[in-house]
Amino acid sequence: MTSSIDTGAPATGSGLLAEGRVGSFTDHMVTMRWTEDEGWSRPELGPVRELSLHPATACLHYGQSVIEGLKAHRQPDGGMAAFRPRAHARRIQRSAHRLSMPEVPEDSFVEAIEQLVAADERWLSGDPGLALYLRPVLFASEANLVPRPAVEYTFVLIGFVIGDYFGDDTDSLAVWVCRDQSRSAPGGTGNAKYAGNYAPTLMAHRRAKEAGCQQVVWLDAVEHRWVEEMGSANLFFVRGTGAEAELVTPELTGTFLPGITRDSVMAIAGRLGLRVRQERVSIERWHAEAEAGLITETFAVGTAAVVTAVGKVVDDGFTWTIGDGRPGPVTQSVHQTLVDLHHGLLPDPDGWLHRIPRT
Repeated sequence: MTSSIDTGAPATGSGLLAEGRVGSFTDHMVTMRWTEDEGWSRPELGPVRELSLHPATACLHYGQSVIEGLKAHRQPDGGMAAFRPRAHARRIQRSAHRLSMPEVPEDSFVEAIEQLVAADERWLSGDPGLALYLRPVLFASEANLVPRPAVEYTFVLIGFVIGDYFGDDTDSLAVWVCRDQSRSAPGGTGNAKYAGNYAPTLMAHRRAKEAGCQQVVWLDAVEHRWVEEMGSANLFFVRGTGAEAELVTPELTGTFLPGITRDSVMAIAGRLGLRVRQERVSIERWHAEAEAGLITETFAVGTAAVVTAVGKVVDDGFTWTIGDGRPGPVTQSVHQTLVDLHHGLLPDPDGWLHRIPRT
């Protein structure tokens, strides 16, 4: 028995919020189905509906569920463009492969993005602080309690309006270092966007809030000393100032997500004349170099975070400040360049903007 998409009443909250309001879910969703016998169906656009799931739906019991997150932005001519959808398509394929799930064809993924954005672009005003956030999810929809890869899957794409996730670009975050829990381990699923990666982090996030911080810094699972990521965002450290400044980001170890924004920022930094290095950074080194003024800025990057400064770190009873605690010149420059790229205000030599055909 396969879980189905209810064709009854719209999902709770759909259409109830004012158009363009941050957090508003848009009117439509795109669905695709995969079965062992027939493979993938074509993307199908329809109204947002609640999902009707059998109690034995496999994803609820055995966790076969992966997600993605990307954005579409208004362009100078009034049209819309999604940012790097093919890179996101390839990443959800890698996540699906890790969870023994069928890989969504890249062209079908992009077609789904085009359908949803074209149908719901009216929800997005010309406010450059807003974007249309797109959330694809792929899950095992077979009703089955045998612990094996499912033989039926459903892909759903929804959208909602998002603003500045952590505030505007003049804000900086206070972060709390988690030393007694691990987000992922070598050989695990840390480099996949697996739904099950997120629930175990919520306790640490609550503890961070109790410490007066907005986000958690995760360390490696073996030595608990190597900085990996912040929440679900990648971290960058600025060493030095002016022409001598260089940008350092933790090297990929298979234990945290290879961010599309991380990759974009490394390319942008090179164009801005910054030297970029990938290397392991210990929490002790971060602390010591920040205190000595060698690390002058730290920022987090991600689809939701964009580029957000880290101003204060709380770690095991110690608190230290990065620079003067505010976004520095490199952070601001990288942030503005990325935002301008999103909105088609700069040349796009890598073809990152995917223009959405108008229906």
